[in-house]
Amino acid sequence: MLEIPKALAVAYERWLNQQEIAVAEQGHYKKWLRYYRDFCTKYHLDLRDKQNFSKFNQKLESEGQSETLRRQAHHAISLYYALMKSINVQDLSETPQVAEPSAPYQAAPILKNASWVWVFDTLLQAIEARHYSPKTLSSYRSWVRKFQTFTQSKEPNLLDMGDVKNFLSDLAVTRKVSASSQNQAFNALLFLFRHVLEKEFEQIEGVVRAKRRQTIPVVLSREEIDCVMAKLRPPHDLIVKLLYGCGLRLFECLKLQVQDLNFEALKIRVHDGKGKKSRTVPLPVSLVPALKAQLERVKRLYQEDIAASFNGVFLPEALERKYPQAAREFPWQWLFPAKTLTFVEKANEWRRYHFHESHVQKAIKGAVSRAMISKRATAHTFRHSFASHLLQANYDIRTIQELLGHSSVKTTMIYTHTLQSQTLKEARSPLDF
Repeated sequence: MLEIPKALAVAYERWLNQQEIAVAEQGHYKKWLRYYRDFCTKYHLDLRDKQNFSKFNQKLESEGQSETLRRQAHHAISLYYALMKSINVQDLSETPQVAEPSAPYQAAPILKNASWVWVFDTLLQAIEARHYSPKTLSSYRSWVRKFQTFTQSKEPNLLDMGDVKNFLSDLAVTRKVSASSQNQAFNALLFLFRHVLEKEFEQIEGVVRAKRRQTIPVVLSREEIDCVMAKLRPPHDLIVKLLYGCGLRLFECLKLQVQDLNFEALKIRVHDGKGKKSRTVPLPVSLVPALKAQLERVKRLYQEDIAASFNGVFLPEALERKYPQAAREFPWQWLFPAKTLTFVEKANEWRRYHFHESHVQKAIKGAVSRAMISKRATAHTFRHSFASHLLQANYDIRTIQELLGHSSVKTTMIYTHTLQSQTLKEARSPLDF
């Protein structure tokens, strides 16, 4: 592609600043100027004749560029011609280079190294509008960035299903990712095409699929669990007891609020779990004294925060608009609050967040190491152990599914592989005959 002379590039950038074009948009404007100059050179058009833009616009329309992008291109070229009126063209070496003759309106080369800033901005807006979790945003943004690298920053509006097919096949063949990672990448690109690029995501065939491997969850025995708990300090020991005693995911446990505990009914409400689903789980009777002691610590910390005029805990914006005082009320406080307040620079206020996941994960890793457990145990291992031990105690699979919050019983059936068969003869080694 024909590069813009350095003197012209500097003058054009200065001109964009004078016209108060946002810095984030200036890269797009420079890109359109490069494309337009390349177009005029390729088809032997006089770059000084602004009437040539109508042909350039037809070319963009034939390539499927949206009306919004065509308007942006028109504005960029209009500013270019306005600049040409106020400077000496010869000083900028503006005479275009002559390319070899070519037939008019041939297929244009694939545009590389385009700006994807607007793609990521739109992706953020689309995910926030649908109230997806921050983890979903992080995952989708990561896969879109990898897709951008794979396509060499191809112009986003020129992306097609061939790019998707090649990318997904490369993940399986070259990078050898797992089936779940490939499916996650597929979902991210599906969201990108439908809600960001606003293109139809057609059915793709011939994609090399990563082989799905069924892994059996790691399960600890009750003795191993007790050994790990003995190596933990408060409040990490109480968190692990809830993970195992209630089958909670780590983020579900850390997001518990004071109002989620019902000591009379011995129930814990899990609000906004995975997939935005809520459920209730039994509150272990053995944990009642420890949970009440934890509530007393939370109450003392809450009173100190109120005296210090803090602005409450972090709540979703919609919830805070509906209940403006909720963030400062005791029922909404975290059951496991962070040790320090967080300063929100934008709002110029102090808020309290809950315990961070990484702190608990690090504590569990250290406890497992000190307990000399031979299994690779993580925070999620205690949830696996909860389900397996219930199944071992002859609880039916449907009940366990409800307690875990699984959408399908097929997901829960994986725990049948962690136990010895109850119907078939137990397999023994021939050495033990």
